[in-house]
Order: sequence, then C-alpha cells, then structure tokens
Amino acid sequence: MGTRRKRERQQDLWIATSDVVEMPANAFYDRLNQILDAHKFDVKVERLCQKFYLKSPYGRPSIAPGVYFRSLLIGYFEGLDSERGIAWRTADSLSLRKFLGYALDETTPDHSTISRTRRLYWLETHKAVFRWVLNVLNKEGLVSGRTVSIDATTLEANAALKSIVRRDNGQSYNDYLKELAQAAGMENPTREQLARLDRKRKKKGSNQEWMSPSDRDARITKMKDGRTHLAHKAEHAVDLSSGALLAVTLQPANEGDTTTIHKTLAEAQVAAREINETGVEELVADKGYHSGVVLKDVHEQDVRSYIPEPERGRRNWRGEGKAEEQKRTYANRRRVRGARNKRLQKLRSELTERSFAHLYETGGMRRVHLRGRKNILKRLLVHGAAFNLSLILRKAMGVGKPRRLQGLSMQLFALFRHIFARSVAKQSWRRRLHATLWSKVLQSVTTFRPVHFYTAV
Repeated sequence: MGTRRKRERQQDLWIATSDVVEMPANAFYDRLNQILDAHKFDVKVERLCQKFYLKSPYGRPSIAPGVYFRSLLIGYFEGLDSERGIAWRTADSLSLRKFLGYALDETTPDHSTISRTRRLYWLETHKAVFRWVLNVLNKEGLVSGRTVSIDATTLEANAALKSIVRRDNGQSYNDYLKELAQAAGMENPTREQLARLDRKRKKKGSNQEWMSPSDRDARITKMKDGRTHLAHKAEHAVDLSSGALLAVTLQPANEGDTTTIHKTLAEAQVAAREINETGVEELVADKGYHSGVVLKDVHEQDVRSYIPEPERGRRNWRGEGKAEEQKRTYANRRRVRGARNKRLQKLRSELTERSFAHLYETGGMRRVHLRGRKNILKRLLVHGAAFNLSLILRKAMGVGKPRRLQGLSMQLFALFRHIFARSVAKQSWRRRLHATLWSKVLQSVTTFRPVHFYTAV
C-alpha cells in the first residue's frame, strides 16, 4: 500500500489527447439528453430566445439558450438552491460538462452569466418551455388533464423580517419601536426592553403598513412550521392521472386560497385544453378552498368540484346571489360524501404533496435566493418542467433523479441472484418439493405435545 506524499509538481506544458481522462458517462443525463434531442429541444428554445440576442463584439460572451435551461434543470436534479451552486457544480463535474456540451478546454458559465440570462429572458419564454415539456408528456401518453388537484405552500423569501420598513414614510421597525417606548416613558430603551414591548403588542405585522425594501413582493405570513417570515405563495395544479404539473403560479403569501385558486385554475385550463378538447373536468382541493364563490365559478367552467366543507355551522342563504351558491354548495356536498371523493382525496394527498417535496425539499427551493416574483417564478417554471421530465425518465429508466442510480448496482446484483435462484429451483423442483414436505411433517411431529403428557410427568 502506497502513501500520499505532498510534493510540488510542475505541470506539463503539452499533454497528448490520448492521455486526457475521458469524461465519465452518466446514464441519467445521457438519457435525458437523448430525450431532449429527440424532441428538438435546442431548436425550440433557440427559436424562442432569438430576439434576445444581438450581434456585438463587446461584453461578456453569451451562452446558448439550451445551455441556460439545462443549467436550471441541473439545479432541480442535483438539489442546488442557488445559481452560484449550479455554476460551481457544473465547473466541478465532468459528467455535467458533458451534459451541457462543454469540453475540458472550455469554461463553463459562471453565476453572473446565468443570472443575467435569466433577467434577459421574459417570463413568457419560461412559460413556453414549461408548456413544451407538457406537450412532450402528452406525446408520451403520460398526462390527460381531466382531473386536477390544486394546493399551495409557502416559500421563505430572500429578505429579513427585521429589515422591514413602513410603507408611508420608510421608517424602520426598530425606530418605530423606539418611538413607542419613548411614548410609554422609556428614555433610552435597551434591546431587551424593546423586544419585551414588541412581544406584548397585538397585530404588529400588517402587510398594509410594512414591507421589505429588498423584496417588495414578499409578504409577512406564518410558515408551515409556525414561524413568521417574509414569504411567497406557490400554488400547483397537478394532474391526478399521472402526477404531472399542469400549472405553477406564484402569488402573494397573505392572500387566501379562495382568492388564488382562480388564477391557477385558469392556467391549468389553458394547459389542459392543449391536451384534450374538454379541458379540466374535475377539481379536487382541501377544505381551505371551499367557498360559495369558488364553487359557483368552478361550475360556470363546467368543472365538477370535490372540495370538503369545513365546519361552519348553519348557513344563512338569504341575500342576492346566494341561491346559486347554495345550489352549488349542496351539489358539492353530495359529491364529497361519495366513494369517488375518497379515492380522489387520497390521490391528491399523495401526488400533490409529492410535487412539493421534489421541487422545494429535495429540489432546494424551500428558501428562495432570488428577489421579485417574476424572477422566482422563472426558476419555478423550469423546476416544474424538470419535474415533468422526470416522469418520462421514470418510465424509460425506472428512476426520476440521478441520485437513485447510486445504489443500482446492488439492485442489479439482487436481480441476478433472484433469477439464478429461480433457475436452480426449476431444475430441481421435485427434490426441493420433497424436502419441503418432509420438513413440514417433521416440524408438525416435533411441535405436537399433548397437555396430558406434561401432567403425567
């Protein structure tokens, strides 16, 4: 066994191409490139992004649209939360260089180039790429778009809650607390006294009065774990026949589910009508989306709703326009009590939460590193497209992310061992059958002990 000795070595000036280490093959990214090339992905995105490029000898060299979108796909598949992490990972990995189409003597894009390209491309361009992937899923027969589930989650914004300022005069929160303390008789309050004073106040985080100067689109809200943060609200429309994402929207975190569902359902309808003529036929959601206005609007779009009704007590249906809401509420209540609703709600909790887990937990987007709703939505749309591409890869390879291939060698070994054991069993099935029968007989004889035998002894 040799030991590693630390020594300085002068690098050779010229190296033969035959001595250069070849890029290792990655079955996952090679298969992904085959799928993208088969559907002419680069031609599509270059046509979409042609208007953003000008021929000029000045400035930083630009990157191809296919390289930019592939870099964001890497962010999803590798679970990288920032564009700096994507740039470092692509520069460090030989297989990712091959996936992007860069040789060993070429420099991969840095984070500033990726971020500038993201700001350069319109939001509609990212939506077009997302719809293109949906079209690929439709050609593969992996999406129907008839039964849709809608749910939302919160994403922590790239802004600190302690840096909020008043909307009217730009006063900081700390200065505002000092004014309240001086009005209460404290001349020079300490940080502990200010925190104690702030803790006793009620309704202190109003979005109508306060905002973040760094991210004006972020809203003060309570997260899933009970903490209060500046956040955004991401809402998904998931096809329950396959688990594919039909629509991804990013909306203010302080708006309720009954307000944000209309935009998400409208985008899901547009995507579903490109897949089938009728569009969305059934809508499944949790009880947070239940309201008479929502049920009325869903019925006007010829969509059947399966939304559980929360405990509100006896309703008062007197008033203008309440008769139609009452009719739709009772019809939805009858459907919710049926057996089909139980099956759909089970699918909703499985497939919708799965999309949240892949995009935000393992995908690295639970806390965003971008500011502005449009910038964040651009990244989310490409993440959603990568999530849909993983359905095709799962159908072709059996895995949806590259990390699933790490333990594939042991699985193959177990498969070969199982095949070998079955072949041996087929060759000597008579002998094995006799041995099994005799073992059963001996086991029954040895385990049979009457009660009176112990009493006699």
